[in-house]
Amino acid sequence: MTAAIPVFLYHAVMDDPPDWIAEFTVTPKEFAAHLDAVVDSGRAPVTISALAEHLAGRAPLPPRPVLLTFDDGFADLPGPTADALAGRALPATAYLTTGAIAPGGHSLLPPAPMMTLDRAVELERSGMEIGSHTVTHAQLDTLTTRQLRAELLDSKAVLEDTLGHPVPHLAYPHGYNSPRVRAMAARAGYRTATAVRHAFSSERDERYRIARLIVRRGHTVADVEAWLAGDGARIAPYRDGPKTVGWRWYRRARTVLRGRPAFAG
Repeated sequence: MTAAIPVFLYHAVMDDPPDWIAEFTVTPKEFAAHLDAVVDSGRAPVTISALAEHLAGRAPLPPRPVLLTFDDGFADLPGPTADALAGRALPATAYLTTGAIAPGGHSLLPPAPMMTLDRAVELERSGMEIGSHTVTHAQLDTLTTRQLRAELLDSKAVLEDTLGHPVPHLAYPHGYNSPRVRAMAARAGYRTATAVRHAFSSERDERYRIARLIVRRGHTVADVEAWLAGDGARIAPYRDGPKTVGWRWYRRARTVLRGRPAFAG
């Protein structure tokens, strides 16, 4: 039987989030309880880089790994959220939407308190690794080849210029991807890409479609404890179902009709 690897996906950690992201937000108190559950589980916290090395056949994983990831780059991340992780010696991976955090940048994210690009260095110092979450947070599987290349390469370049080293990891906004998107992510120089899928990853998972468990406002500590025990979700890899494929084609057609990229959210 394939062992479940929980890869948690968080967004904002705040008490009073904007309405559009509230469903994917947890309070600082809830977040602290989640982290305590991770520590108490006895699982070995690792980063996406460690999972990447294993999936590429270059290094083993520790027994019973767990991963913590954060998307977008909300304002809490380089402050109380990073402090809560560091206080428990928990590594994590933060995927940043560069158009939402860089000076003069543009993204499709609705208004929200965001961190600034210069604080990405602080995140690394606190024990987080940094990955790309594209420039604008568009639905990547609906874009033209030219638009997709820009989302993948420009965000990577901005982060690498800021940090001074390669940024080899990507998270698809809202998990939207396709065989074409995955192939282009590989050609753009990424070594991994995470999706959502609301499923466990595994030692057999796909490097360019790593499954994550999306943490929503309604999830309880008991839910987190169940995931840490390997219960409550299916285990990747598995093929997309007809509904997922059909939804992708519908969104692609809608984007063509509107004539502009759509927000992934």
